[in-house]
Amino acid sequence: MKVDFSKYTDGLVPAIIQDYDTHKVLMLGFMNETALQKTEETGKVTFYSRSRKRLWTKGEESGNFLILKSIAVDCDNDTLLVKAHPQGPTCHTGADTCWSEPNHSEDFLLYLQDIINLRKQVSPSESYVASMFAKGINKIAQKVGEEAVELVIEAKDDNKELFLGEAADLLFHYLLLLNAKGHTLADVLAVLRKRHSK
Repeated sequence: MKVDFSKYTDGLVPAIIQDYDTHKVLMLGFMNETALQKTEETGKVTFYSRSRKRLWTKGEESGNFLILKSIAVDCDNDTLLVKAHPQGPTCHTGADTCWSEPNHSEDFLLYLQDIINLRKQVSPSESYVASMFAKGINKIAQKVGEEAVELVIEAKDDNKELFLGEAADLLFHYLLLLNAKGHTLADVLAVLRKRHSK
């Protein structure tokens, strides 16, 4: 990767920071050659602060680091796209992004996956999700089977509302089962992509 740090007189290039998983743009910073090297060496996104006139690793004070996943340079070699895992809110205001957008995927299934992760950590008396996880993998798997049978039964009739309701129930409990087994939709999609490429 060749970056043209000489294009601007201050030796800085813009660095667009994007969440690796949700694809949300989190912030914009600036890097000089040293900041880029430190980012690559430490795995924590580091900028050159124009106001402080020094290197600044995001999260060095707050603990909300940006853990590096990948770096790409644009077609003019003067702008970086940095994909990272944020370890908390990115903006100094406490917002997820510097545009005050919630940092979750626009894909509702991925968002639902995140909600399941959050809800399984609360008391089983407060959450259906948590109660299912408390019952264990066998109960979750059994529930998926029950929902699949109910969907098949509804498929034989012409009630669109009931059919879609059962389809939603099956999909929801399928996500629970994936989570209980330590997997995500991304893992399943990777298998499908691999099959499709053959």
